[in-house]
Amino acid sequence: MKKKTLGLISLILTFVMIMSLAACGGNPVSTETTAAAETEAAAEPAEGGETEAAAAEATEGAGLKVCIVTTSGVDDGSFNQNCYEGIKAFVADHPDCSVTDVKEADLSKVIETVGSLVGDYDVFVLPGYNFSPIAEIVQANPDKYFIVIDETITDSEGNAVTGLPNAYTMKFQEQESGFFAGMAAALSTKTGKVAVVNGIAFPSNVNYQFGFMAGVNYANAKCGTSAEYVEIPSYAGEAAVPVEGLGTSIGGNYIGDFADQAQGKVVAQALLNEGVDVIFPAAGTAGNGCFTAIKEAGNAYAIGCDVDQYDDGANGDSNIILTSVLKVMDVNITKQLNAIYDGSFKGADDLLGASTDSTGFVSAEGRQQLSEEALAAMNEAYELVKSGEIVPPSNFNGYLPDNFPGLE
Repeated sequence: MKKKTLGLISLILTFVMIMSLAACGGNPVSTETTAAAETEAAAEPAEGGETEAAAAEATEGAGLKVCIVTTSGVDDGSFNQNCYEGIKAFVADHPDCSVTDVKEADLSKVIETVGSLVGDYDVFVLPGYNFSPIAEIVQANPDKYFIVIDETITDSEGNAVTGLPNAYTMKFQEQESGFFAGMAAALSTKTGKVAVVNGIAFPSNVNYQFGFMAGVNYANAKCGTSAEYVEIPSYAGEAAVPVEGLGTSIGGNYIGDFADQAQGKVVAQALLNEGVDVIFPAAGTAGNGCFTAIKEAGNAYAIGCDVDQYDDGANGDSNIILTSVLKVMDVNITKQLNAIYDGSFKGADDLLGASTDSTGFVSAEGRQQLSEEALAAMNEAYELVKSGEIVPPSNFNGYLPDNFPGLE
């Protein structure tokens, strides 16, 4: 009898394991899940006698299963991680919801990966240019929600598809944050040589590059600096989307990847060898390799990207982070998830920047190492960017680093 009982238990456990494997069978990606606690907390009755818990269950978004798919993981300390933190903030406030992160390192398979997962989740958060051609999946799944960061949705042939009722896209004016990085570098360099290092020349990275170069030019023209931005020809980028007046040859310093920390270190070391003493890595996880090179050099600074990276700059009893420039994704993602949950979501395609407090730089004492003069100049420039008097160049707006409104 005991053997039969044990056998039955074993059979049940085997069945459960098979079903679990079937749920993700054929999925080529690695996954890691962070779920909210499933215990139900007692809720006070709301007006009309309905409890808050009952009200939540009545909404379309109750118990949302959120999936974030990235190409380099949610622990990059920058772009992907900030998106993930926006989801975690939402989940923390909604115990009936959960988030799963999925990493697909093969850039050519990211859309296929989302398609393989679409039946398992309610909301997809998709950070990066590679997730743009997802229109067919969005249109075929009107009961699912899609939040795409950094790019407008297109069809498989690259044609823009806007106004989808179940999709929200947020593009950022990264050139604004890059502009502040360039100013910070020019106002702080001791050697007179500064540089920006990028991952792949997708539009968002070209925006960072052009913004940085423009910020250096602005500081030279308006603040009395004489900094040079250094570019190594062997690391020049080829823009994924041609730039008016330049085509695809855009110079800069490109790693060619968002995850290759070893190559990030190589590129940074090459720049340090050229005398550069302030580097702005806009390269996701690969940018951490730049941090390593700068820490080992011991005589240079980095500028954090997307989020406040001051803690990542610790180097013994010193810190390599001069300041960090910001792209506020977490707050905007949390906002959209709340809208899905409470039923007020409306599809839209937004371009966010300083005017919506979505770009900027870290000025808090103890989180940056800028001089008072540099801070004053950057604060003044921030107001001019916010008002539109300064318009840093981007991949699309027709301006270039040496010719943009506000430089005259």
